[in-house]
Amino acid sequence: MSIQTDLKNALMPLAKGVMVTEVAIGLGYTAVALDNQGAGVAYTFRDLATGGCNVFHGTRPLAGANALELLSYLESDDAVELAVGMATANALTPFDHDKVLQGDVLEHLGVKPGDKVGMVGNFAPVIPGLKKAGAEVLVFERLQKPVVGLLPEEDAPRILPQCDLALISSTTLLNRTIEPLLEAAATCRQVVLLGATTPLMPKVFAKTPVTMLSGVRVADTAGVMQVVKEAGGMRQFMGMVEKVGLKADA
Repeated sequence: MSIQTDLKNALMPLAKGVMVTEVAIGLGYTAVALDNQGAGVAYTFRDLATGGCNVFHGTRPLAGANALELLSYLESDDAVELAVGMATANALTPFDHDKVLQGDVLEHLGVKPGDKVGMVGNFAPVIPGLKKAGAEVLVFERLQKPVVGLLPEEDAPRILPQCDLALISSTTLLNRTIEPLLEAAATCRQVVLLGATTPLMPKVFAKTPVTMLSGVRVADTAGVMQVVKEAGGMRQFMGMVEKVGLKADA
């Protein structure tokens, strides 16, 4: 089974009886709010959206639906439907403050001078800290044309086995490229799933090489919904979400 299916199965018992109060599918992120006060976000792959002006193809209306219905979109092949499913999963995920890693997740990586770090997705704010610690950073990104300092994402499966640490964007769960990347990173000392889309459910990754999860918890549902509707992103989420790091074996 896929990670998405494992996530759906793990959360189904928690979704029963929970209703969806609001869904926002923005140009940057998708957000889902539930009547149990839970809320979650996931990246919107707008360049993978199909269908012209009818971008979301699933059952409507979304608001007022049972959370189980939206959770089922985790197994959709449509990028926008999958984003709705992932945001719903993140809204349903239980949270244990006692297991949260204190400080920035990078402080727990144990970066050593000479380490080679493979970064799938360009997390620019993270790079200076890694380089200061003496690491070589290789950044893999979706490229339409060559960009200085970036490598094409298709090179990642070939190069990650040579890396000591792998930082992988959780958006790879949405474009369904995560499995080959995790397979390639199996020999890395640390494998971190990074980004607002990250499902903070360690047990779902128990059979994978992932050692750490870095995501967010929504603190201000109304604020996040407004940002998503206005095509904002992580910079605008500041103060509305809490960054969270967990060990994958937590």
